[in-house]
Amino acid sequence: MPRAWWIIRCVPVIACVIASAAIISAAGAEDESEDELYRAPEKPPDPRIKVGQITEQDPPPLPGQIVLPLPPDHRIATEADEVPISAAHWQRAHDAIGKGLAFLRSMQDEGGAWMRQITAVPTDQPDKPSPIAVAVTALAVKAIVQVEPEARRSAELRRAIRFIYAAKNEDGSFEGGALTNYVTSTVVSALAGVDGFAFRDDIRAASGWLQLNQWDQSEGLSPRQDWFGGAGYGEHGRPDLSNTQMMLEALYDAGLSPDEPAFQRALTFLTRTQNLKATNSADWAGRDGGFIYTAANGGESMASEYAGEGRGGEELPPEAPRSLRSYGSMTYAGFKSLLYAGLSPDDARVRAAFNFIRRHWTFDENPGLGGQGLFYYYHAMSRALRIAQQHTITDAEGRSHNWREELIDAIASRQTEDGSWKNEADRWLEGHPVMATVFAILSLEEALKPVSGMTEEE
Repeated sequence: MPRAWWIIRCVPVIACVIASAAIISAAGAEDESEDELYRAPEKPPDPRIKVGQITEQDPPPLPGQIVLPLPPDHRIATEADEVPISAAHWQRAHDAIGKGLAFLRSMQDEGGAWMRQITAVPTDQPDKPSPIAVAVTALAVKAIVQVEPEARRSAELRRAIRFIYAAKNEDGSFEGGALTNYVTSTVVSALAGVDGFAFRDDIRAASGWLQLNQWDQSEGLSPRQDWFGGAGYGEHGRPDLSNTQMMLEALYDAGLSPDEPAFQRALTFLTRTQNLKATNSADWAGRDGGFIYTAANGGESMASEYAGEGRGGEELPPEAPRSLRSYGSMTYAGFKSLLYAGLSPDDARVRAAFNFIRRHWTFDENPGLGGQGLFYYYHAMSRALRIAQQHTITDAEGRSHNWREELIDAIASRQTEDGSWKNEADRWLEGHPVMATVFAILSLEEALKPVSGMTEEE
């Protein structure tokens, strides 16, 4: 990785610890010491936890130093020379976003919502489909205000925010049934983008709920157990990387510092979800550096399921050692989560994830899952590479790629005449044009966010 990979740019953020240096000493903070973070639980396991399915291993050591990540930015650049792309790509991205936002506006209902009648099925609770409209509405609001900050005063966004607030619970969360962690996370990110100061109390309350519902000692979990540090579907689901990265992204967008205990607890779960034998002693762990869907209950991977090996590797030949396959969207989710948690680019986990990305560089599919989750993949990729502050990626063959320009081309080429996007591999609701369009716009917006220290040479 290039030496000039890490640049710190300070902007005002909510509840963030603003440091004069790029490094926070983790070892010196008494209330966040390893003894405290990894203390034994003082109560028996919560009855929702399937103790007999849990595996155990030593938790990873905490980082001796925490690197402040690039602060969140909730607006795209206003000038083309703030972004390392060509003028043609700048224009192509703006044209695609403009058409996409016009489509989204045409799909908002009179009550302010998007996808009001649609439900989603949690992967571990197939009998509990939950409404998805609050989350999609929050994502749509975010997509609009990142380009048009003045739109927060518009009638359409006021209706959308009223609809979102109708789902607010007394505990600070936003109701989503089995999807409450996902819904609350999207709302935090959206409110931070609309007006982080005006909504600061609700952002703080929702962020507090997310941290409270992270799986840890308060549910009777030991740091040795594979649920520890993760987030799942609401209060009832075993943790997974998708929900965990959504939680961490919300806390990052809200401006929380990476030395907060929630980020450091999550590092344990992230490490256990990575295919990296050097830091993960799980029986399925390999050495490719990518990430699977969850480490909980012995581990599951959608890519293993896609390959016909079973989500838990149970369909592998009897003589084959157990393994779980890494895949693209979860690797980008894991990679950016490691950075949110303050790991340095020299950390073995960060380097291994980045090398997986270099070996599987593509915009044609979600590596390991084909077309499934393609727009989710684009969104995770764009968020990850922006926070990594990489302008170009050198793949395993030595070819250099301007990821922003390639992402813009890939997404714009898939846009339909009416301004929408749709995934023909209809999984995780990407067959619905609103869902695919929201992810496509948000991905393009990440590519257009300003880059600190841009020069004419770049």
